[in-house]
Amino acid sequence: MPSPFILDRSSVTQVMAWVLVALLPGIAVYVWLFGPGILITLSLATATALAAEAAMLKARGYPATPFLTDLSAIVTAWLLALSLPTLAPWWLIVTGTLFAIVVAKHLYGGLGQNIFNPAMVGYAVLIVSFPVQMTQWPGPLELTSTPLSLAQSATVIFGGDVPKTTLDAVTMATPLDSLRTGLLQQLTVDEVLTEPIFGRFGGTGFEWLAGAFLLGGLLLWALRIISWHVPLAFLAGVWLTAGFLHFFDAGRFGAPWFHLFAPSVMLGAFFIATDPVTGATTPRGKLIFGLGAGFLTMAIRTWGGFPDGVAFAILLMNLCAPLIDQYTQPRIYGGSRKTKEPPA
Repeated sequence: MPSPFILDRSSVTQVMAWVLVALLPGIAVYVWLFGPGILITLSLATATALAAEAAMLKARGYPATPFLTDLSAIVTAWLLALSLPTLAPWWLIVTGTLFAIVVAKHLYGGLGQNIFNPAMVGYAVLIVSFPVQMTQWPGPLELTSTPLSLAQSATVIFGGDVPKTTLDAVTMATPLDSLRTGLLQQLTVDEVLTEPIFGRFGGTGFEWLAGAFLLGGLLLWALRIISWHVPLAFLAGVWLTAGFLHFFDAGRFGAPWFHLFAPSVMLGAFFIATDPVTGATTPRGKLIFGLGAGFLTMAIRTWGGFPDGVAFAILLMNLCAPLIDQYTQPRIYGGSRKTKEPPA
């Protein structure tokens, strides 16, 4: 049988469809714990992504139907939307999605040619350019006395008139933000963790969201859509780095399980870092890629200018992926480990 010896008949559309299915548990928990605003964010991001995809395909002279129906643009839109505050203004969602599809995807050649994860590029642009608008996260419903309805969420997102007192009652800092702020105020970790936003392992409600993303990620692994290398290495990188810091100074550095049960870590480990286009492809390379992303995530969270570092960590490792693959190529079957010099 001639090479290549790849017997998997799954198409891009099938793979992307399973990724969307695996995200559904996280979306369901999001709605249950934080209200229906995420549904508006997902819908707006999806519509923008499809419109941008169609416009770029037409500009590049490609047929629209096969590319619009491969679901890759929708996956990018959902990953970006799940990384954004659900009450972010509409123009923020549109801007991030347009940048992800137009610049990070199509200006690099389209599906399979981009060197950076498009969703994380869109997120990075937004967090650097609009840090204030990226902080309107809804609090979990058990901590908010007046949760917003779907209509009220739409009013906030599309710039309608909502009383400031109502908005203040349902928005709050994320657990990572709260921990960082408390530490900057010279409080210890134990003192900060007494706030209601913190639960048993992570943030109240946020730990359940992390568990839902973990469940979806395990589904992808069970279906062999992703391998275990990157997620396990990513989680190990976060755990080992956080554990090392916590062991030497528990008053200044949060416990490893706190960082592990942040939803961004589970989303990043199973759905973003596993991107086969922008990540490493060799078995050893995937382990190095995941460990590096986990370590950089903790380094940015601890010493960087942002409370979370998953997006920047993955983008930095995207830069390293070609070099990692070059030096981790497996030995060819039947070949020697070292290439001998030809005789003179």
